[in-house]
Amino acid sequence: MNRDPLLTVLPLLEVRPARVLRAMLLGALALGCSVGLAAVSAWLIARASQMPPVLTLSVAVVTVRACGVGRGVLRYLERLASHDVALGGMSALRANLYDALARGPVTGVVALRRGDLLARVGADVDAVGEVVVKSLVPAGVAVLVGLGSVALVGAFLPSAAVALLGCLLLTGVLAPWLAARASAATEAAGAAARAEVTTRALGLLEEGQQLRVAGRLGDELAALDAADARLTTAGDDGARTAGVSAAIGAVGQTLSVVAALALGMAALSSGGALAPVELAVVVLTPLAVFEVTGVLPAAAVQLRRSREAAARLAALLPPADAQDRQGTLTDQPARPTATPGPSQARPHRPGQDDAPRGLLALTDVAAGWPGAAAPAVGGVDLVLAPGDVVALAGPSGVGKTTLLMTAAGLLPPRSGTVTAALGTTTLFVAEDGHVFDTTVLENLRVARGDVTPGDARVALDAVGLTPWLTALPAGLDTLLGGGATTVSGGERRRLLVARALLSPARVLLVDEPAEHLDAAAADAVVAALAAHARATGRAVVVATHRLAAAHDADEVLLLAAATPAGTTAPEGVHEPARVVARAPHADLVRDDADYAWAAAREATHR
Repeated sequence: MNRDPLLTVLPLLEVRPARVLRAMLLGALALGCSVGLAAVSAWLIARASQMPPVLTLSVAVVTVRACGVGRGVLRYLERLASHDVALGGMSALRANLYDALARGPVTGVVALRRGDLLARVGADVDAVGEVVVKSLVPAGVAVLVGLGSVALVGAFLPSAAVALLGCLLLTGVLAPWLAARASAATEAAGAAARAEVTTRALGLLEEGQQLRVAGRLGDELAALDAADARLTTAGDDGARTAGVSAAIGAVGQTLSVVAALALGMAALSSGGALAPVELAVVVLTPLAVFEVTGVLPAAAVQLRRSREAAARLAALLPPADAQDRQGTLTDQPARPTATPGPSQARPHRPGQDDAPRGLLALTDVAAGWPGAAAPAVGGVDLVLAPGDVVALAGPSGVGKTTLLMTAAGLLPPRSGTVTAALGTTTLFVAEDGHVFDTTVLENLRVARGDVTPGDARVALDAVGLTPWLTALPAGLDTLLGGGATTVSGGERRRLLVARALLSPARVLLVDEPAEHLDAAAADAVVAALAAHARATGRAVVVATHRLAAAHDADEVLLLAAATPAGTTAPEGVHEPARVVARAPHADLVRDDADYAWAAAREATHR
């Protein structure tokens, strides 16, 4: 039986029950003042019509004033208390969500488009946080005030209290149930449409010029209009549900007043069971009581909306068993691995004998996207020790990125194991990593919050960006456009590598650092990564389709499709790529004719 996603996500709000109870009590007191105001006013008007001595009305007059003032003050305090709970919960939920994503594995994230992810960490987090203010607190207030009102009416006429209780159950149970039932499909459709609107709007804003050049701008605009129409339709369906619920509430209130009047008149005419002044209280009090149930249909819809949002957030979280094993990539002790063979031998570096080996180990790993018919890469064994530099080489599309994402914990291995040494953190540097709409320095501080201007200049110099930095109008304080719209592709790649150099991660998995760079600059960037690894005791894996970039690596793992050249795999059969050769670059050039031919051809076209 699947667990309610709202119960999975609610603990991440870190809401204290005492604060929720305080908000409920303040809300109950505020609405209690409204009911008290109606009841005391009814008594005061009815009693004043009998022209008694003024002093007999003084207590009622003061009570009316107190209820009138208290209603506004207590409502304000209730809003402060409930919104403090909600806003604090949203902040905690975002922090816990980011923390869970950072600890991985986060398969649900990498499969999402950026707009969908933005909608989840934005609107969906807000929707889950609002469940406290718009569902739990109103429900608690309705129970407290409803029971108190029934007791008040029962003190005058028990039969009218029973009628009031029945009408409150009608509007407080039936109307919310119908609203929640009707909104089930509406909220699911609305959440999906909202995510699509965000995704397509973000794509148009960031890639509008490229879409125009490709001739796809009109299609994307039409798709955005269609998604917005679906969102509007979902909103209209929700409005109809709200209208039906409001009608049920009006019917329940009317029935309660009519029943109170009929029962009260019967009690009045029976002689002595009910005084005329008390009849006014019994009849007019229900007019204020139903304010507490009027918000319950909306609370039920909000509960449904929050549950849908929670399901979308829960899909981003690591599986429960992965959370229990915390640290497959962060703090799990490395599993014993076989002694490296000759192809895994590493050159000795000073001081390495005292360093723990096996920062990250891949054992017979098959890497691929969940749901794919077959893994993209299979049978990979790799042990990364401090200072190791490994190059994953192979043609574009062979599965290098997929393998790196699996090693980083962004994708679960299809088979085999990925383990890391105690305290080892892993950083995956994506080819299209995000550049934020802030300064150069703050973009580098994404890797480590305490990066100083001096640290930043050293890192930028290591990747060859000193001339670029010097030419910027404000140096490190120059603002970069969101999505790297103000830098070239090569500058962006080197900026991402500089960020990686500043990271405290023990293992750097860098995807295509030589992309968009000329040959000399590309080789220099990979050389900087290699020098960084050897100087700091970190391990670096570089995925590249440029063989020359692997010159500085200790070992090259050459990936190639399993189907031999000149043959075709049977229809519907996809064999994963394999490591067809592994050795230092110079050895592969000497011993592997195909590798040597590709390297020579690459050098010819430099």
